[in-house]
This record gives sequence, structure tokens and C-alpha cells, in this order.
Amino acid sequence: MAVVSWKEILLLTGLVVGCYWNSLSCGFVFDDVSAILDNKDLRPSTPLRNLFLNDFWGTPMAEERSHKSYRPLTVLTFRLNYLFSELSAASYHLLNVVLHAVVCLLFLRVCRLFLDKTFSLVAALLFAVHPIHTEAVTGVVGRAELLSSIFLLAAFLAYTKSTGADHSIVWAPIALTVVLVAAATLCKEQGITVVGICCVHEVFVAQGFTLPLLLETLRQVLQGKDGFPYAVLQTLLKLIVLVISTLLLVIIRVQVIQSQLPVFTRFDNPAAVSLTPTRQLTFNYLLPVNAWLLLNPSELCCDWTMGTIPLVESLLDLRNLATVMFYTFLGLLAYHSLRYRHSSAKTVIMALSLIVLPFIPASNLFFPVGFVVAERVLYVPSMGFCVLVAHGFKIISHKEHLRKISWLMIGVLLTTHAVKTFNRNWDWESEYTLFTSALKVNKNNAKLWNNVGHALENQNNYGRALRYFLQATRVQPDDIGAHMNVGRTYKNLNKSREAEDAYLVAKSLMPQVIPGKKYATRVAPNHLNVYINLANLIRANESRLEEADQLYRQAISMRPDFKQAYISRRGFHLVSALKLTEARDAYLRALELDRTNADLWYNLAIVNIEMKDPSEALKNFDHALELSPRHKLALFNSALLMQESGEPKFWPEANRRFLAYVEEDPEDANGYFNLGMLAMDANENAAAERWMRKAIGLQAGFRSALFNLALLYSQSKREIDALPVLDELLHHHPEHIKGLILKGDILMNHKKDTHGAKACFERILSMDPTNVQGKHNLCVVYFEERDLPRAERCLEETLALAPNEEYVRRHLSIVRSKMAAMSAAGRPLTTAQGATVTSEEEEKPKRVKEAAEEVAEGKKEERGTSALGKGAGVEKNARKSSTETLRGVDMDKSESLDSSQSDKRTKGKSTKEIKDIEKKRAAALKRLEEIERILSGD
Repeated sequence: MAVVSWKEILLLTGLVVGCYWNSLSCGFVFDDVSAILDNKDLRPSTPLRNLFLNDFWGTPMAEERSHKSYRPLTVLTFRLNYLFSELSAASYHLLNVVLHAVVCLLFLRVCRLFLDKTFSLVAALLFAVHPIHTEAVTGVVGRAELLSSIFLLAAFLAYTKSTGADHSIVWAPIALTVVLVAAATLCKEQGITVVGICCVHEVFVAQGFTLPLLLETLRQVLQGKDGFPYAVLQTLLKLIVLVISTLLLVIIRVQVIQSQLPVFTRFDNPAAVSLTPTRQLTFNYLLPVNAWLLLNPSELCCDWTMGTIPLVESLLDLRNLATVMFYTFLGLLAYHSLRYRHSSAKTVIMALSLIVLPFIPASNLFFPVGFVVAERVLYVPSMGFCVLVAHGFKIISHKEHLRKISWLMIGVLLTTHAVKTFNRNWDWESEYTLFTSALKVNKNNAKLWNNVGHALENQNNYGRALRYFLQATRVQPDDIGAHMNVGRTYKNLNKSREAEDAYLVAKSLMPQVIPGKKYATRVAPNHLNVYINLANLIRANESRLEEADQLYRQAISMRPDFKQAYISRRGFHLVSALKLTEARDAYLRALELDRTNADLWYNLAIVNIEMKDPSEALKNFDHALELSPRHKLALFNSALLMQESGEPKFWPEANRRFLAYVEEDPEDANGYFNLGMLAMDANENAAAERWMRKAIGLQAGFRSALFNLALLYSQSKREIDALPVLDELLHHHPEHIKGLILKGDILMNHKKDTHGAKACFERILSMDPTNVQGKHNLCVVYFEERDLPRAERCLEETLALAPNEEYVRRHLSIVRSKMAAMSAAGRPLTTAQGATVTSEEEEKPKRVKEAAEEVAEGKKEERGTSALGKGAGVEKNARKSSTETLRGVDMDKSESLDSSQSDKRTKGKSTKEIKDIEKKRAAALKRLEEIERILSGD
């Protein structure tokens, strides 16, 4: 056997890179989303053993919704990608291209067994550029085919060395073959079919049997004439070892899937649920369809389900002629290869074994699969096709008058295929490009219309998405998912009436409920979300809460293990009714069904917060983060909980979690705002300023960030820097009372602008005439302007608003004493507007204001209030991960800075902070007494 030269390695590798380099710019699309983005088994936090307990998509094999696709070695390579580059799609695509190049080189080695050097290279070149492979190479999930093919070819090459020079059995290659077959099967199920290819090679190539000779040998053995020939005994022994090994692998595989086949719906594979003869006629017709894709890969489609290929319902359907022609051609090839012993026959029989045997698991002929046609499953069968093409080219090129034209034809074929492959890769750039390209090929597949709608929906383009979803309902009126998509989109467009109508249509297509019956084989689990979506929609109307609850119960009655129904019914309906204990119990019940669901732990933590149990909430947040370290909402809300505890020991971890949150969602200003608040708590003013500026830069007019930045400047004796920040705050939020109070304070005490300060306080009172702090500060302005009668009237009005405020009463007494003293001295009680006051008088109102500020310790704007987390993604596309509603994003509470609020703001602070507040309160009172003495002595 000729080895592969360096020139051939470079040629094949260069050709693969040339055809597929543009795939590196593609993202995760279609099935990649479930296999990569949503698959927790890729995360380092997930134990490695989970790879051998879950299916290809990360679903436990024991669960009914599992697809039973057991490919742990493939998932392990995804995990290695994640380890080095996390979710950078380019690295996943790069590894796929490298693996395809490896397959091409191994395939060339295999071709050398049946073809000479030149034509084996032609077969390998054709395989390298064939457009049918774009789904397997450019689609990341196609790695299962690539890895399985590597081990499949390696196993076959190992087996070809199992016969010694003296025709004895060499057991080491056979043992290696068994190991490689197991590895191929752990990458993808069709890997086990290499055993059949090895058997065909052993009988018809290694031993040189033809079908007539094999039948004659068996007849003689059965008649007992000569006994078993030694060569036959050796062949039987080797085959028995292979077959027993295969049976063991099959038994293990059946045990892994717990003797259950996956549940597919008629939308996945319509023929699978059709009656005889429609089922048989359609499945047999799919064989020439696949053959045509190999012959003419001009119109490729990422999804062939639903109505892509109409059912063949009658023997009179003309498409049956294609089936007859296919079987006739296949039969002639098989007859030729099995009847003769020459090298051409051996080449053909091996090519047919490569085509037929690996395709059997995906053929639907023996058991149904979850698709009608899938281009990636033709990856291995295309090897046999390429061998046939190269062999036919060899025969034609040996005819002198056809040699040049045959070489020209093969050159054109390789060039056009390479160009088609390169261009086809661009279709996989994004989900939108992929599904729109598929619609150009087939407009009768509702799933494609739905998926284009989903792509637009992810871009928040709900108007265009709705048009595609509506078209899906027209193409497939009984598609439950399409009507659900229409309902969800109407809801996003705030058209509740239309959304409810769409959900009701979807609900009407569901099977009728029979009490106690479980619809395991008739209802796709994601279709049950129609009950949840409809219930969540109508429960906004308090008069329909019972109707919503009935929908939740209906979903549970159809599937008692449907976790989302428990989450929605208890977690939302009951929490909204303040039945927090029942809500908590519901989440605990759901966790009994699935303890690996981070969203369940997150929602339970939110309920704990509502139940005033922050320590338990923090534990459950930690559970969620153990399962999903990048769970954005758990990161944000656990950090917020630590921050609000007031315990400095929690601040470093809270800071780490906020940093992780902004890394996950760098465009959310709330994360940077809370980092700024943490820095303010820790008196790290430079860091606080930086984070606040970042938050404001991301969200113009972020009122809480603007106010707290201004407050930071004020506390840092940078009052002049605070003014432009307050101006920006009041430009966006002119009703912001605390901002107006702070601005008035700075204008009066630092800019000596009593006119500007008065305008601030008067604006407060125009919005809230009962605001004691604004009213009192306006009185101080009047005092500052030496308008004592007006100051007196103002303080009397303030005292009427707050009769229990002792400092207002004392200030009124001081003003009256001042007026009496001035009257006795014959001095006027008012001065001209803007007159100069003495330095002593200049100091008085400033001290009054400082005292008021010191009393009002809790002056930072609130970080936000608790809000219950919403349910896990029932309104999303079924393939998407569940999401929750952010807690604490409403960062604004309009609390005035008067002393009456101080107790309220100290809630949640540490004992040390409370003591500091009391010290400041005492100091403030002393300052008030000092002011009174000064005023009295004037």
C-alpha cells in the first residue's frame, strides 16, 4: 500500500483550508445553539461524569425529552474548545476544518487499498471539496460526523492489517479495531457500522469470495463433503469476534438509552407517523433524494423536515419511478461486484459498503429518526460515492479518445464543487442568512419560516418576525409552534387580544385532555408551553386568575413531570397572591425533578428574599452559580443582596460578582452603578467616580448614577464639580427632589447664589407643597435675604406641615427673637434684594444647612427594591435557555433629605454605621444649639 506523500498532504490540506477558511467568520447557528451555547456540559463547573450521563445536547438520558444521542467524546472536544476560548465561535470552526483535513488524509489512505495512486487522489480531492459536507464541517454540531469518521477509517485501516503474511490471524489489529469502533460509536452512533464494512472487506476482498463461490462453499459445508476449509474457519473466527464485540456495544448502547427510543413528532418526520403504504413509499423515495444530493449538490438546505418533501401516498405517484431506478442501478452495481473477483469488482463492492452501511441508521427503513433528510449524515456515504466516481473516471480515462475530455470534466467538477462549497459557507454566517438561504430552496417548510422569524425576533425586529411567523401558520396550519410564535410576537408588540387569540388556536390543536393519561408520544414538551404562555398572558387581569390557574393545572395533568408548569403556577400565580410558602414549596418540588436547573435555584432565592430570609436566598443564589457560574441574574442579585446587607465582609465577593456580571453584560449600566455604590461604601472615591461615569456613559440620564456622583463630589469637598452633574440630572429628571435640594444647598452655601437656590426650593414646592425639607430650606433663603417677616411666615407654614419637628420650632423662635431685637433697635426687618450681609450672618444659614444634612445620614440614592424573578423562558423559542427578570434595576427612590427619614435609611446598615450616625446626630444638635446662641446674641 502506497503511503501518503508530503506533497499530497499539503495539497489536500491546502484545498480544505482554501474551501473552508471563510467558515471561521461564522457564528453558532441552528443546532449549534442547543449543543454549544445552551449545553451546560461544556462548562468547567460541570463534572466530567455528566458527559457520560447526558445526551449530546446536555439532557439527562433518563429524561423523556432526551434525543438519546449518546456522543460523550464529541461533547468532550466541545468542552476543550470552551476551556481554551469559551464561546469564541472561530475556535470551534477552526477545529472542525482541521478534523475535516484529517479525514481527507485518512480517506486517501483507504482509497489506496482499492485504487492506484492517481485515482485515489482524485477520490480524496473530490471528497475534500464536495459541497454536501458544508453542514458537517461549517456547522459546529457536524463535528460528530468528523470525529466518528476519523475513528471509523482508522478502525478499518487497523482491521486490514489483521491478516499476516502467512494468512494467519494477527490479533493486535483486531483488538485495536474493536477499541476504535467503540470510540467511533461514542462520537456518533453510525460509527458502529464500520464493523459491517470490515466484514465485507474480509469476505469479498481479503478472502476473495464471490457470491456464487460463497454459496457453493456453504452448500458443500452443509452437505458435509469436505468440512470447513481452514481459510473459512479463520474468516469465521475473525467475524465472530467482530460480531460479538458489536453486539456488546449495541447492548451497552441500549442500556445507556434505557431501552427507550427518542420521542419525535409528525413535524420532525411526517412519514414516521403515516400509515402503510405511505410510510414505506416515502422512506424508500428518500433514498434517491439523498443520492441526487450527492450527484447534484446545487440546492442545499439546512432543514428538510415538515413539508419539504411531500409524502408519497400512492403507487401511482411518479416519484416512485425514481425509487425503482435507484434500486435498479444499485442492484446492477451489487450484481457486478459480487459476481466477479477482479479488482474492479472489489473496488465497487467496497464503495457500495461505504455508501450503504453507514447510511442505514439514518435511512428510516428500520427505525424512525428525527429528520427526513440531513445532509451531514451523508458525510461517510459520500466516501463510497467519491470512490465510485474516481473508479468510473479511471475506466473512462483509459480510453484514448476520452482521456483529455475526462480530465477536463474532472477538473471542472472539482472547481465547481470547491466554489460551491466556499459560497455555501457564507450561508452559515448567521441564523438569518442560513434560514433565508434555505427558503430560496424550499418555501413549503414551516420550520424555516419560523426560524427566520426567530432570527429577526432576536434582533428585536418584531414587526418583520410576525410576518414570517404568520406565513409559517399558512404553510402549516396545524403547526402548534408557529401559532405560539405568533402569540408571543403579538405580546411583544403589546397586542394582548391578538396574542390571546393566537394562543387559543395553538391550544385547540393540542390533544384533548384525558384525566390520568400521560401524552408522552403525542405531545412535544415545548408545545405544552402554550398553556403556560396563555396563562401568563391572561393572569394580568385579576378577574381571570382562576382561569389562568386552570391552564397551569391542565398542563400538569398532561405531563406530571412538566417542571415549567410547577414553576409558573406556583412561582408566579401563587407569589402574586402572596402565598410565598406555597411558592417556595413549588420550587422545591420542581427541584426534586431537576436539581441541575440553575434558574430554579435562582427563583427559589428570589422567593427567599420576599420571605425576608436573605441568608437562605444567598445559599440558593450560590447553588445557581455553582451550576452556571455565568448566570447573569444570579450574579447581579446575589451581589446586590451582599451589598444591601451592610456587612463589609461581603463587599469583596459582591465586587467580584458585579465585575463578573459586567463582563457578561458589558452594556448594562446597572452593573457599573452598583460597583460605584460599593466603592462609595468603601470610601474609594476615585473608583466610585470611574464606575459612575461608566454607568452614565452607557445610559444617558441615569438618575441614580448622576445623583450619587454629584453627592460623591459634594462629600469630597468638590461642590463646584457637582453642579454640572446636577444640571444634567435635572435636565433629564426635572422633578428629582433630592437633586434640587443638593443643588440649592451648593448654590446657597458655596456659590452664594440665593436667587438660584430659591428657584430650586420653589420648584420642589411647586411639585410637592408638603415637602418639609424644601419648605424649610426656602425659609433659610428668606432669612439669608434678610426678609425676616417672610422667613417667619415661611417657618410658621413649615411648622404647620411638621408640628413635631423641634428644629423648625426653634428656628422660628430664633427668627422672632431676631425680629424683636431689630424692632427694639429701630432697624428695618427687611433689606434690599441681594444686599451684602455680614460675615457672621453669612455663616449662619450655612451652619443651619450643614446641621440638616448631618442629621439626614441616609442620603445616598437607593439601589433598588426587590422584585420577584419571572419564570424560566416560557415565552421564548423552545431551543433558547430560560431567562428571568432583573431584580433591583429601578434604582430610584425619591426620598427627601430631612431628618425625619434618617431611621428609614439606616435600615440594613451595620452596628458601627448606626453608631456613627448617632454621633453625627449628636454633633448636629450641638451645632444647632451653637447657632441658636449666635442668633440670640445678635
